[in-house]
Amino acid sequence: MPLKDVIAPFYVWKRAFEKPYTTAKPIEERPGAASYRGFHTNDMALCVGCGTCETICQNEAIDMVPVPGIETTAKDSGLRPMVDNGRCCWCALCVDICTTGSLRLTNEYIWVSTDSDGFRFIPGTGDNPWDDKALGYRRDPGYRLMDYERQDMAMLTPEESARSFLEVVKGYSAEQARKEAERCVDCGICIATCPAHMDIPEYIKAVRDGDFETGLRLLYRTNPMPATCGRICTHRCEEVCSVGHMGDPVAIRWLKRYICDQVPESDYADILRDQSTSNGRKVAIIGAGPGGLSAAYYLTRLGYAVTLYESQEKGGGMLRYGVPSYRLPYDQLDKDIDYILSLGATIHYNTRVGRELRFPELMADFDAIFFSVGLSDPYGLGVEGEDHPRVLSGLKVLEDVTHDRDPDVGRRVAVIGGGNVAMDAARVSRRLGAEVTVLYRRRIEDMPADPEEIHEAQAEQVKFVTQAIPVRVEEGPSPRQVNIRWGEAEMVADEKGGRPRPVLMEDRIHTETYDSIISAIGQGGDYEFLSDEYADRVEMKRGKVIANEYRQTTIPKLFVGGDIANNTADAISAIADGHQAAVGIDHFLSSGS
Repeated sequence: MPLKDVIAPFYVWKRAFEKPYTTAKPIEERPGAASYRGFHTNDMALCVGCGTCETICQNEAIDMVPVPGIETTAKDSGLRPMVDNGRCCWCALCVDICTTGSLRLTNEYIWVSTDSDGFRFIPGTGDNPWDDKALGYRRDPGYRLMDYERQDMAMLTPEESARSFLEVVKGYSAEQARKEAERCVDCGICIATCPAHMDIPEYIKAVRDGDFETGLRLLYRTNPMPATCGRICTHRCEEVCSVGHMGDPVAIRWLKRYICDQVPESDYADILRDQSTSNGRKVAIIGAGPGGLSAAYYLTRLGYAVTLYESQEKGGGMLRYGVPSYRLPYDQLDKDIDYILSLGATIHYNTRVGRELRFPELMADFDAIFFSVGLSDPYGLGVEGEDHPRVLSGLKVLEDVTHDRDPDVGRRVAVIGGGNVAMDAARVSRRLGAEVTVLYRRRIEDMPADPEEIHEAQAEQVKFVTQAIPVRVEEGPSPRQVNIRWGEAEMVADEKGGRPRPVLMEDRIHTETYDSIISAIGQGGDYEFLSDEYADRVEMKRGKVIANEYRQTTIPKLFVGGDIANNTADAISAIADGHQAAVGIDHFLSSGS
């Protein structure tokens, strides 16, 4: 053995008198770096419980659990992440993917305990000393694991759209649809908000996979009018999309449309394979709008013989006679209607119940009746002179255009109102060559119309005058003109915490001359079809029919849905009502109650 190896151990002794390199109190004296990845914390108020952190965790270290004090709402699942630090590897993918930016890692990393269960905890509950620590790992604002910007939809230019009734929105290409679908984080919060409770994450996945047959079947589970809804749905699901907290919400409506655009109507029967066996029962449906058509689809599948009665010459209700073709091309509406009728439902057009056919006859001939007749009775302006011949109904203008009749609005038009009917009437008038002004009693942010409707109307050079209250309608300079006196409104705070209300300022009155005034301030239900003996037995409140969870009225065999029975007044809610009523009718006729 070499001498060097023999004496080597003795060299260690020279270290005995040097200062040690160890730290006497490592826990107290060695904090983590400012951006160290330590234990989790979560901003409970910012978190919506979307579960993307749970999905991305490769170690299955995160579970979504209910937390006392956190309520489930339309925008919040009510769940919060629980972290198992025995599994966590502190990779921070959960922080990077968090759609609201609520989750982060503190720089605290030391936790001594003999209780192994204690290492599973819910960040942000205040139970841990690091919950209020500011230091630690946060996602860099410029770093993204997903695309927060929506794929732009190809549209006609405002100049092009204002000159024709061609569809304004052109739809996604295959590449755009795939990229938009990839933005979905599959959280499912949107499902609860959708009135029809459509399986949105799954049909978006079908778009990602290019599997349009599966996508179509998923749509029809809860919505038999997807081609229509893919264009005009109010898409409340997008309002709660968790991706929208950090960027643009996923274009759920456009992806629904994309699926339907890829499947020819001729292939529907082979893909959906809807079959039923007759059960010998008959159901009448009054109104072939979205509610009636939805009920017809699901009742037919359940084996009922369904007969629809429609007062107009074609089906669709307000979707056809209240929505212009530049928003909903009628061939797409017919695509939905034709498939529903192909399953065996019978429809009688130009048949108004209460006139051509008495309601008691239906009650005697059918086992159950569902009615969804919409809101077709327009409200008046409630001012002196409103019966002037140049004051037109917004619904009548839209119906005339659908029937290819000239509504004769003139060259200068005022539209009173702020809802979708008002926007449609204004935009239709622009297409007829008129200069259009919208007068609305509140602020533009208070308008009930869909935001894109307002934006597109503005782009098409519709002028908006807000906080304008009509006072009186007067004779114009010529028989073909009309004057409107309107006053400026002051917005006054509501004492009960509601939205500010407009109050007329008497000293700020204006008079304007127009060729026509289009009234579009809302509409009510027309119950003429009900005979007196039944009308008195149907419970109503504020003009709306009252129904139970099965859409059943106070007359056991009579069911109701759509705008006359709910407060949302949109197609998707009517479709959901029709589906729910079909289930209710089946329950009623099967159980006898």
